[in-house]
Amino acid sequence: MALVPEPAAETPIAPPRATEERPLRVLVIAGSQRRHNSCPGLDSKARALMHRMVARLPPEWQIDHEDLGNQHGRPKIQACNACVSSSMALCVWPCNCYGPRSQTQPDLMWDLDLYGRLARADAWALIGPTNWYGPSSNFKLMFDRLVCAAGGNPRPDLIDKKDTLKAQALERSPQWRRLTRNHLEGRTAAFFTYCDGGANELGADRRPKLVAHKDWFDPDQEPYPDERLAYQALVWQCRYSGIEVPDALWAVGTFGEGVPYADDQADDMAADADGLAGFDAWTERFIAHVALKGIVATKEDEAAAKSTTNV
Repeated sequence: MALVPEPAAETPIAPPRATEERPLRVLVIAGSQRRHNSCPGLDSKARALMHRMVARLPPEWQIDHEDLGNQHGRPKIQACNACVSSSMALCVWPCNCYGPRSQTQPDLMWDLDLYGRLARADAWALIGPTNWYGPSSNFKLMFDRLVCAAGGNPRPDLIDKKDTLKAQALERSPQWRRLTRNHLEGRTAAFFTYCDGGANELGADRRPKLVAHKDWFDPDQEPYPDERLAYQALVWQCRYSGIEVPDALWAVGTFGEGVPYADDQADDMAADADGLAGFDAWTERFIAHVALKGIVATKEDEAAAKSTTNV
């Protein structure tokens, strides 16, 4: 009797490979607190600049944008709880102190899926005002909540979500070196901050007109000879976290110097050709850098930025 040959083993079905690379992905964020439907009654210059930049980015790119401005009825970004100070392994990536759509601790960071959107993008452009020699409170809150991107624990199951003693034990263990990493490594961040040079509040002596004791105020002792340094904490946090901030993409502009705040609005800025030229040049440098650098973010990065908690 002739032997019947065994059927050949079938080749496993594999997912198809993309025939071309995906477009570059960019996230543009406006960091001012102002929105027209909140107490200020007007939208910010940061929002106007965000839309101006979005309109100038290459049409073949995938452009995402967000305005962090405060709105009535919308959650705020919750403050960081400083888990990292108890143990690096207690600081979970992405943050599990809060979760999306929470009724008890509503958090804009999660409700806007900012962890996922930051992970999805190859580059970020961040635009915001200088407030009292520093970044806006909304940007500061967002970056405080990104401490987990620099070495945070991707395995909260190993510490029963938030067990401090287990987290400390994990951090001391040999396996911690295999877990900890910079989760947003390799991306580009660009910063553009703007100020008003003191608006119309300074006298000829560069001291505030309203200050009664002029001898208490020495303008030569102001902390920053370069106003862009107001954002240095955010820039260096990025660099420390493996996120590239080229010096050419860290810039400052001045709008409304010498005029009342009432006359320094987004509509007024639209007529400031010199000020906008500096912003547009920053945008062009951003385009050139990101195009040359190419794709950075992976699907695995985006998947790893999903919430692991509901609170």
